[in-house]
Amino acid sequence: MASEPASRQIFLGSAALIVAASAVVTIVSCASMSATGGMPMPGGWTMSMAWMRMPGQTWPNAAASFLGMWIVMMVAMMSPSLIPLLWRYSLAIGRIGGRRSDGLIALASAGYFFTWTVFGLAAFTAGALLAAMEMQWPWLARIVPGAAGAMVLTAGALQFTTWKTHHLACCQAARSCCRPWPVQAAAAWRFGLRLGVHCCHCCAGLTAVLLVLGVMDLRAMFAVTAAITAERLAPAAWRVEQVIGVVVIATGLFFIVRATGLV
Repeated sequence: MASEPASRQIFLGSAALIVAASAVVTIVSCASMSATGGMPMPGGWTMSMAWMRMPGQTWPNAAASFLGMWIVMMVAMMSPSLIPLLWRYSLAIGRIGGRRSDGLIALASAGYFFTWTVFGLAAFTAGALLAAMEMQWPWLARIVPGAAGAMVLTAGALQFTTWKTHHLACCQAARSCCRPWPVQAAAAWRFGLRLGVHCCHCCAGLTAVLLVLGVMDLRAMFAVTAAITAERLAPAAWRVEQVIGVVVIATGLFFIVRATGLV
């Protein structure tokens, strides 16, 4: 068996390659989506083409295209905070699972990102339905800027709830939330699922902010990734969590004021 420093280098090197590849694909996808432009809507905003079908495309194909883009994006966004946990997991099961540890890590990762795939499918379904309604009813499209500000404001307020704190604590201390470390295939998959569920709950507000600001907006994606990573890995996570909440609330208020035409 390889020494721990060598194993760490291999693990981190492999993880870095995966993150880099997913980041490159995400950037290319964002550029491609930006090139298609968007649809101007009543109320002075532009609807992203991510929520609509391309000419000749079926809804299942549109959903599959969105999910492919979503999964790659989630790998790029969530990996910085997930990798340290997977490394601790690999150390724990490496002493027990031997050569099986690589497969168990892969299964746990697959379970984790499966939950984000389900989240993405729900987001696409809701987004596509809302887009269809907005194109049909102009009055609904006109209130979108204000509603988007209210959603961002709510996401910021969510940062101060015990619900958020509970799920963030489970993401930070997966050892205590997911005991014992699983060393069987089915248990590793369930471990990844449980961790993913906690993560989806913990990141629901910040992910909503991303969806509002633009699911394929690189600036919004970078800001949300930085926020998620900081509140997971920072020593004083509760303080970071609250600072993020203040910034998000201020952003929501700005959007609401702008929607009134005062700014």
